[in-house]
Amino acid sequence: MQIGSTFRKRVLTATLAAVVLLSVPAPAHAASKEMIELQTQVQQLLDMVQRIQSTLDTRFGVLQNLAQQTADNATQMNAAVNALQQKLAAQNDAAGGKLDAASGQIQSLNDSVDELKSRIAKLDKSIQDLQGQLQNVQTPPAGGAVPAAGGMTPPTGPGPGATNSQTPPLQDTFQGGLRDYNAAKYDVAAGEFQDVLHYYPLDDMAGTAQFYLGEIAYRQKNYTDAVKSYNAVLESFPGNAKAAAAQLRKGLALLQLKRRDAGIHELRLLIQRHPNTPEAEQARGKLNELGVKILATR
Repeated sequence: MQIGSTFRKRVLTATLAAVVLLSVPAPAHAASKEMIELQTQVQQLLDMVQRIQSTLDTRFGVLQNLAQQTADNATQMNAAVNALQQKLAAQNDAAGGKLDAASGQIQSLNDSVDELKSRIAKLDKSIQDLQGQLQNVQTPPAGGAVPAAGGMTPPTGPGPGATNSQTPPLQDTFQGGLRDYNAAKYDVAAGEFQDVLHYYPLDDMAGTAQFYLGEIAYRQKNYTDAVKSYNAVLESFPGNAKAAAAQLRKGLALLQLKRRDAGIHELRLLIQRHPNTPEAEQARGKLNELGVKILATR
């Protein structure tokens, strides 16, 4: 473009010079054949300059049009590239979210399988204990008892003055533990909840007693024991009414122990298993507070 401009200036200068030359009146005595030929050549030069000017204008117009088309094409290409980048980024985010959700579901399934295994193991142990108790009842004392007349074995109960260890009533023991817990008598309450677990290990109320043992440890800032108690609720009593609360408190206890990843995992697992509970809402609030993405649930 700069070269063309310089050329146009030179042509314009020559044209002006020719015009000046033509405009100067020639003396009468100089009107000769040479002057006429010179004027003719100048006119031809002017005609050639006009043609060159017209050609240059046409070519400059074409170049400007091509430059504008190139700029428009570059703008369109840039917009297309940006749109493609945004689409790829959106697809990557969607794929990442689906992968996270799938990973969470797989982890939840693995946890469920682990809980089932734990329950089966606990049930098997309970059956073995029951079988052992039956064998003790059916096995006669050492030395053998002499059958009485008619083939009947005389009773072998405790003699006079003997005392039987009595099992504490379930409801009274549990309610007593709950009252002492609410009164912050944690040592007394822990003993009563332990009695519920000892004498009624298969009752659902034992799962609730196990939860409150975790709460006592949590209030005493013994977060390691709290996690163990909450785990016992989740593994042995997954259908207990306190299961969601146990998972929430386990996640919070893990966070208190600076085990961030494990705590976040428990809170996410709670949201997946119990999405519409108040505990799940608390878990969402805690994850938002930590700046952690909440996985979508189905």
